Amino acid sequence: MSENLKEDLPKVIEELEKKCKEHPNSVMAFHHLGLVYMKAGRIEDAIEMLERAIEIDDHSTESLINLGAIYFGKGNLDKAHELNEKALVINNESAQAHANLGLIWQQRNDLEKAIASYEKAIQNDPMLASAWMNLTSVLTMKGHDDRAVAAATKGLELEPDSPLGQNNLAVALYFSERFAESKVHLDKARELGYSVDPNFAKSLQEKLAQ
Repeated sequence: MSENLKEDLPKVIEELEKKCKEHPNSVMAFHHLGLVYMKAGRIEDAIEMLERAIEIDDHSTESLINLGAIYFGKGNLDKAHELNEKALVINNESAQAHANLGLIWQQRNDLEKAIASYEKAIQNDPMLASAWMNLTSVLTMKGHDDRAVAAATKGLELEPDSPLGQNNLAVALYFSERFAESKVHLDKARELGYSVDPNFAKSLQEKLAQ
């Protein structure tokens, strides 16, 4: 979040709170206020506003998805799962809901279901870079090295300056024994501010020295 946006938040919140009072049945007003509360770190207020948006319109998929994201951040995977599933009942083509379920399955260490969810997300929105990047990490954990490299490459095509994407590709290339290429992307991840795993960096250096 930029400093300017942080400075503007109180004014934005004041305007949206006024709009919600003036339009008590406006889904978008409560939804947007919930999102701004999220940005301001007012999580409980954000939950209340998004729940109000869903109360007004229980088909508000964006409110369901964002509320699910809050509960995921709070560690309540069951509630996050429930909300994203509700979003998919309304719109089974929601790439973000499928991607969020992928994260939930990944947290539960059910990697096959995580892969399936990420692949559904990508099927519905091939431009969703985060789904490609998260898919990369799961494929790497499963030992699907060539698929992991392909997914990481696609993610970086969409977001070349993603620190996570650069690191993911470095890891995928390492397990494909493409060590020189791995170092290029690991160095790039560092340049972009990624906190590189020192054990991985050490292991890569040892491979390059052989």
